[in-house]
Amino acid sequence: MDYLPVEVIGNILSHLGAARDVVVASATCRKWREAYCKHLRTLSFNSDDWSVYRDLTTSRLEILITQTLFQTTGLQGLSILMDDVDEFSAATVIAWLMYTRETLKWLFYNVRTSPNVNILEICGRQKLEMLVLAHNSITVFEPNYQMFHCLKSLSLSYVSISALDLNLLLTACPKIEMLALVNPEIAMSDAQVIVELNSATLKSIYIEAVTLDKFILEADVLEILHIKDCALELFELIGKGTLKHFKIDDVSVIHLDVGEAVDNLETVDVSNFTIIWSKFYQMISKSSKLRRLRLWDVVFDDEDEIVDLETIAVCFPQLTHLSLSYDLRDDLRDGALLYGWQGSTSLEHVLVLELGWTVINDLFTHWVASLLQRCPNLLKLIIHGAISETKTHEECQTLANLTSSVVELMRRYIHVDVQFEYE
Repeated sequence: MDYLPVEVIGNILSHLGAARDVVVASATCRKWREAYCKHLRTLSFNSDDWSVYRDLTTSRLEILITQTLFQTTGLQGLSILMDDVDEFSAATVIAWLMYTRETLKWLFYNVRTSPNVNILEICGRQKLEMLVLAHNSITVFEPNYQMFHCLKSLSLSYVSISALDLNLLLTACPKIEMLALVNPEIAMSDAQVIVELNSATLKSIYIEAVTLDKFILEADVLEILHIKDCALELFELIGKGTLKHFKIDDVSVIHLDVGEAVDNLETVDVSNFTIIWSKFYQMISKSSKLRRLRLWDVVFDDEDEIVDLETIAVCFPQLTHLSLSYDLRDDLRDGALLYGWQGSTSLEHVLVLELGWTVINDLFTHWVASLLQRCPNLLKLIIHGAISETKTHEECQTLANLTSSVVELMRRYIHVDVQFEYE
């Protein structure tokens, strides 16, 4: 250990991350103390890392962070996540950011201050490449105000920002590739809440807990689109066909339009969603490169509509991973399934098949068997099931019959790895 270069020790300390661990480790000897002061690259103050943070008064915690931070030089990564702490003094927080901003490449900032601290004003035009910001109010005064020339990743959670400022902020990041919006408070002067974003470099966007009238995104090179737990009247994507991964989970949307951006889709993941299958299928039908398709707990707007597996087999010939949640239409006399087994076209490239149910019944095994017949090269079968805590005798008997039937079925498919996952 005596022969380790001080720069290597600084790298070791940087991997510890948590400020308390770094300080304790730096007490090893004078050389390690020097590494902490001159060669530490990352430092994290997180209320979840050390319970003592919650027991300290706000002023004492400010002093502790200040003393620890100001002994370092050249920090590239700083994380200050204090969810359970009262408001810090804005002057103190500004001092922390001013001290580190010239060398910072990434900043995780979740600090409530009084008054509010505008991160854009302090950290703009620096080397910042990643900014994760929570519980903050954001104002952009001019389109080019404090340009983030190096920023590639931006995450905003529980922030207050106007729709105009959000677009201006995105414009002020000419190299941005990843954007995450989680439960933002978006202010609008008009009756309708409309967000219009435009980026020539954005590759990935994650939107969660957003309620808007209209969300229009123009992104020519977007590859990943993930929308979760949102209520939207209209969502429109304008792009140039670069989208590869599309995921929508527990979303209420009246009009969904991803335009001509589906030709290169590789993954479609839809869950807890009400759709008009004919329109949705028409939207993704050109995705001949599709490899993963997941339709889970999907409700159809038309009661007579079903997903035609024959059409899926024909239109998505490259499919390797298929996930379907089984649902029996009790209101139909012939016991029609949500995913019909009509047709004979094989899903030759499917290697992984995930199947599940919401309400179990004896037809489930027949449905599994029909799908296995259509996947001649299958390697893995994963069966997901929901079991109520207060199981009736009938449910227990049905589950027992299902297990026996699947075991019998697997004797004919000994090359398939079978897994059960119950909730």
